[in-house]
Amino acid sequence: MDLDVWIPLLLPLAAWPLARLVAPQLSPREASWLLTAGCLVLAAGSTITLALQAFAGLTLIPAVARAGHWSPDVLRGLDPINLPASAVCGLLLAGLAVAFVRAAIGYTRWIRALTRELDDHSREPGVVILPGAEPVAFAAPGRGGRIAISSGMLSALSPRERTALLAHERAHLRLRHHHFLVAVTLAGTLNPLLRPLCAAARFALERWADEAAAEHVGDRTVVAHAVAKAALAGQSRPTFALAATGGPVPRRVKALLTAQRRQLPAAVLAATLVFGTTAWSAETALDSVTDLHSTIESAMTGHKSD
Repeated sequence: MDLDVWIPLLLPLAAWPLARLVAPQLSPREASWLLTAGCLVLAAGSTITLALQAFAGLTLIPAVARAGHWSPDVLRGLDPINLPASAVCGLLLAGLAVAFVRAAIGYTRWIRALTRELDDHSREPGVVILPGAEPVAFAAPGRGGRIAISSGMLSALSPRERTALLAHERAHLRLRHHHFLVAVTLAGTLNPLLRPLCAAARFALERWADEAAAEHVGDRTVVAHAVAKAALAGQSRPTFALAATGGPVPRRVKALLTAQRRQLPAAVLAATLVFGTTAWSAETALDSVTDLHSTIESAMTGHKSD
C-alpha cells in the first residue's frame, strides 16, 4: 500500500502542539467545538487506517479470498502488502476496540450508579445537597440534569461564590458539555496519541463554563475566587463528571482575571491548522478505502478470468 495510508496514524502526533496553539487564541466555546471535532475526526481516521491495514492482510488468506471471490495471487501482484504490518495493525485494532467497549460500558455503569445515588436524595432536576463535610460539587446528566453539591462545599464558599459555582455547573448542563466530554474520552480511547488534544478540549469546556458563570454573575473575580476555593477545598470528583474543580485550575483563574484579548490572525491560523490537519486525515482515510476497494475489484476480475 501507498505510504500515504499511514498519514492518519501519524497526524495525532501533532495534537499537543496544535492544542497549545489553538486554545489560547480562540474563545472557549469555539475551542471546545473545534478541539472536540478534531479529536473525533483524527480518531476515526486512525481507526479506519488500522482496519484497512488489518483487512489488507486478511485478503491474502485463501479462505477469505474464496469467500470474497477474488484471487489472492492477483491481489498480491496488484498491491504488495506488508503482512507483519497488517498483523500488528490487527492486534492494535483489537486492543483499542476492547478498550473502547470497556470505556463505553464503564460510562454507562457510572451514569446509572450516579443516578441511583442521587435518586436517594432527590429525583427532581436541579440542585441536590449531599450531606457530609467533604467538599464536592459537580454536574450530573440524567433526570433533566442535576447539580450535586455537598454541605461541606457550601460552607467553604461565600454566598456570591456559591452563586458563581452553581452558575458554572448549570452552564455545563445547559450547554450539554457531558456530550463533548464523552466524545473526547472515547476518541482518546481509540487513539491514545490524541490524549493531549482531548485534555485541551476538556480544559476548553471548563473555561466555557467559567465564562458563562462570569456573564451570569457579572463579576469575573468572584468566579475566579469560587473556582480557586472550590479546588483547594476538595479535589475529588466522580469519573466522567464535569466540575468547577476540573482542569488546570491556576490557568483557569488566570484567564478569568486577565482581560480577554483575542488576536484574530492567530486565531484564524490556529483554526486553519486544525481544520487542515483533520481534513487531511479524513481525506487520506477515504482515499485508502477507495484504493483498497478498487484493488479488490481488480482481483475479483482477475479471479473470474482464471
